Amino acid sequence: MNNPDGRNAMSTTTRILTGTLAGAMLVAGSAQADRSEWPESFTVGTASQGGTYFVYGSGWANMIADELGLSGGGEVTGGPNQNLALVHTGDLALGLTTMGPAAEAKAGQSPLAPGVPMDNVCALFPMYETPFSITTLADSGIESISDIPDGATIGFGPAASTSDTYFPKILEELGVDFERRNGGWNDLGGQLQDGLIDVIAFAAGIPVPAVSQLEVQTDVNIIEFTDEEQQQIVDAFPVSPFQIPASTYQTLEEDAQAVSMWNFTIGGCDLPEDFVYEITKLSLENNDRMRDIHRSAQFSVPENIQYNTVLPFHPGAVRWYEENGYEIPEDQKL
Repeated sequence: MNNPDGRNAMSTTTRILTGTLAGAMLVAGSAQADRSEWPESFTVGTASQGGTYFVYGSGWANMIADELGLSGGGEVTGGPNQNLALVHTGDLALGLTTMGPAAEAKAGQSPLAPGVPMDNVCALFPMYETPFSITTLADSGIESISDIPDGATIGFGPAASTSDTYFPKILEELGVDFERRNGGWNDLGGQLQDGLIDVIAFAAGIPVPAVSQLEVQTDVNIIEFTDEEQQQIVDAFPVSPFQIPASTYQTLEEDAQAVSMWNFTIGGCDLPEDFVYEITKLSLENNDRMRDIHRSAQFSVPENIQYNTVLPFHPGAVRWYEENGYEIPEDQKL
């Protein structure tokens, strides 16, 4: 005997499944249409291997590529200044930068392109603060900035990086006499161990991979700023007071005083709005996955958009912020 209830149940189920499939096809079709102007692939400008930018940027690029079904990845660069220039010219779609170099680039004062205002660079979302910190070998006898001997060879990271742009000026302000050395963070770490340089002056998100690797292999000193040194530098440069938590490195027994500068992800202002919207949405709605890439991403949250007072936000990013209750000042919109 036929069961009318069974037929009704089957009919209802069939209708639900048919409707769901049709809806899915419609969504897929809409997504495909929205992607008509998207790039087929993208590259994120990072910095040298051994630094936080490389780990953060490469991991972020892979997450975007996987989730959005695109070909993409991170690229080793000279860091913030070069990323700003490459994003401005369209050679890179996305990149990472700090606010100091961003302000100089926008004003046409980039050391890579003096007199060229880089006005095709838009902010997407905040990353983290970059502390300026100093590392040396424990057997060097250097335990403070004032202990750095005259003529010491100091590694400042890649040429034109945030560290190379600001840290020499910071140390000169504090009366340190030094010889300058550039290179990737991993390379400088090896030179420090081999006695070829005396100090590394890092400007990178913490923990800096190269420092973590160094303290596993040898005893190091992580040098902090005194109260007076910290205030002197805050007064002279676009930086803020910062405390490196003792939990950051095995070497630290208590928080270490430093100064810092904020980092933001950037993209070409001419990138498609939907493309940047989806990237912003993916990045800010999945902070647990971002923290898996690098733990400094705990600060990659929308509440920290206030620390960008330099670059306009991309319209795609603005759309996500405003949909989620975050206000972007009119003067920071295109």
